Amino acid sequence: MIHHIEQVKEVFKVPHFYDNHLIKNMGKLGVDLFFVLSGFLITYLLLHEKGRLGRINTRDFYIRRILRIWPLYFLIVLLAFFIFPQIPFFVAPNNEISFMQHRVYERLSLFLVVLPNLGFILYDAPYLAAQTWSIGVEEQFYYLWPWIVKDFSWKRLLITVLIFTLATVGVFYFYYHWVGNTNYANNVPEIVRFFFSQFRILTLMTGGACAMLVYFNKDKILTVLFRREVQWLVYSTLVILLAVGFHPKGFNLEFYGLFFGYFILNLSSNPRSVVNLEYRWISYLGKISYGIYIYQTAFIVCSVHLIRWVFGQNLPSWQFNLLLYPLAILLTVGISALSYQYFEKPFLRFKERFSVH
Repeated sequence: MIHHIEQVKEVFKVPHFYDNHLIKNMGKLGVDLFFVLSGFLITYLLLHEKGRLGRINTRDFYIRRILRIWPLYFLIVLLAFFIFPQIPFFVAPNNEISFMQHRVYERLSLFLVVLPNLGFILYDAPYLAAQTWSIGVEEQFYYLWPWIVKDFSWKRLLITVLIFTLATVGVFYFYYHWVGNTNYANNVPEIVRFFFSQFRILTLMTGGACAMLVYFNKDKILTVLFRREVQWLVYSTLVILLAVGFHPKGFNLEFYGLFFGYFILNLSSNPRSVVNLEYRWISYLGKISYGIYIYQTAFIVCSVHLIRWVFGQNLPSWQFNLLLYPLAILLTVGISALSYQYFEKPFLRFKERFSVH
């Protein structure tokens, strides 16, 4: 949220801290942490199901993922494409309305088949739904991973990756040559580079590898990783690297993904973890965190408009920030709480029918 608040301030051309290296990378690293966590959780659940039942029910797995992800995903797509552009308080000054008058059906078609990251690359995305690119990456991980964990072999791995690669190339080819009007016209290498810069499969697999360490109880490795002095050393190194802005070129997110994997490994499985997040308010924010991620940009933009509407456009920077941060956070968390209670929960209750108990 800090990353996006400062980014929205930059879009509105008000004084901001978005150029600060830590804030500018905070959002990317936050999504990276999400990918590692997702890889950890999904892998552990798949291994648990396979160990308990002797098999993985891929149909039920996909139904569970659909019921968790698609309702909120399609809601924000609907809002960002058709509703928000008609409400001035939700329009950022980056040509959202005129933007929606060009290539809208090409863009929308990819969002409707849950390929928002491809839509983002080929046609850009509505500003208030730009964050859904990561949902596309997550969904594509789901397409691959259960089949690999289900019955691992190098042959199955290669076949799965080959099928996925051919399908991805096929989608790109169809839109590039038959639908047209894409970004990066006549620059296929740039499209491919952009796709793989977003497709964080190694980060997701880092989480999966950590889950395997826990599930298969690799005590010799875990005993070392769980030592308190090792934790302090790793976390101190992480803080220093972030503070000085260390970003290894071409391997930045995967590099920090290793730290996040270590962090998740200790939080989930180490009774002597030096970090403790077992608080009710954190658990609750975890429950509604998908909504926070999905709604935040819209309600940060709305907060800026509300402050300007009430107090005018000439507030001193410190007063503007003093109003913007709490208002944006309260609105986002409040809407996410309502969304979880009245919109997401019915789907989650139905999801339980397809869960492994």
